[in-house]
Amino acid sequence: MATEPREVIFRNYTTEEGKHYANFRPTYHENLYKLVIDHHSSTGGQFDTIVDLGCGPGGTVRELAPKFQHAFGLDPSEGMINTAKSLGGSTATGEPIRFEMSTAEEIGSSQLSPDMAIVPDASVDLIVASTAAHWFELEQFWPRAAAVLKPGGTVAFWGSNSNYAHPSMPDHEAVTAVLHRYDEHYLRPHYQKGNFAASDLYRNFAYPWDMDPPLPDFDRASFFRKEWDPNAWESDFIIQPPASLDTMEKVLATVSPVQRWREAHPDLAGTDKDVVKMLRRDIEKILHEAGVEKGKETLKAGIAGVLVIVKKKL
Repeated sequence: MATEPREVIFRNYTTEEGKHYANFRPTYHENLYKLVIDHHSSTGGQFDTIVDLGCGPGGTVRELAPKFQHAFGLDPSEGMINTAKSLGGSTATGEPIRFEMSTAEEIGSSQLSPDMAIVPDASVDLIVASTAAHWFELEQFWPRAAAVLKPGGTVAFWGSNSNYAHPSMPDHEAVTAVLHRYDEHYLRPHYQKGNFAASDLYRNFAYPWDMDPPLPDFDRASFFRKEWDPNAWESDFIIQPPASLDTMEKVLATVSPVQRWREAHPDLAGTDKDVVKMLRRDIEKILHEAGVEKGKETLKAGIAGVLVIVKKKL
C-alpha cells in the first residue's frame, strides 16, 4: 500500500518565509504556558531541560526556556532554524537556547554515536510541540521520546482549528459559514494527514498505548486533555485580536493547504481568483451588508484549541 508523502511545505521554508511565519502567526496565551508548566510541576516533572519539537521560529521555547536550565528548539527546516537563531532567547541561567535541525522522530539523535547526540538519552524533563505534533510520524516519535525523557518527564502537545468567526464579529455566523465553505470546497482537497489530525483536535491520535505493541513507558491513567471553545468570549489559549483583512491574507499565506492550493493553481495564485482573495471578497460583502464601513473590515477568528499531556512513568 502506498504511503502518504511527508509534509514538505514547512520543511522547505526559507529564512524569509520563517520570518514571515514568525511575524504573522498568532502567539499563545500566557495562561496556556502556565497550565503546561503547572501540570508538569504538579506531576513530578523537573526543570533542567526542555525540548521544543517542530519549533519553527522558536516562539514557544523562547517563552518557556526561562523556567529551565537548558533549552533546545529542534526543527527539520533550515529556514525556520535560521530565523529562530536570529531571534535568540535564553534559559533561567542566561544560557542561549540551542536551535538545531532535527526531526521530531530523531529528537537530536546521532547515527554515528549516542555520545554525539544533540539530545542525550534520559536527559529531558519536558517535550513540547505547538501546532506541530500532527506532522510527526508517531510510531517513530514515541519510542524516541521514551528514550530521551527522564522518569516522570512530560510530553505536551497543543493545536487548533481556526475555521470560525468569533461571536463578537458582525454576522459571525455568516462569516463562519463562508470559512467552512472555503475550507470544504477549496482547501480540503489539499489536506494531508496532519491537517485532518489538527482540525479534529487530536481526537484520533496515535498515543503510546495505541502502538503495536503498546509502549509500556507511558502512563495512560494520567493522560490529560483540555479543549477550548471557539465561541468563548474570552480564551486563554491563544492571543487573537481583531485583524485587518490585509493581515488575514498574510496569516493565511502561512497555512499549508493554502500553499498547496497555490502550487496546484499557479495561474490563479495572486490573482483575483486566488483562494484567499475570493475568501476576502466574500467576507467583505458580509461585513458591508452588516453595516461595516469600507476600509474598516476586520476579522476576529474563533479558535478551537486542544492541549494533550502524556507522562512517562516514574
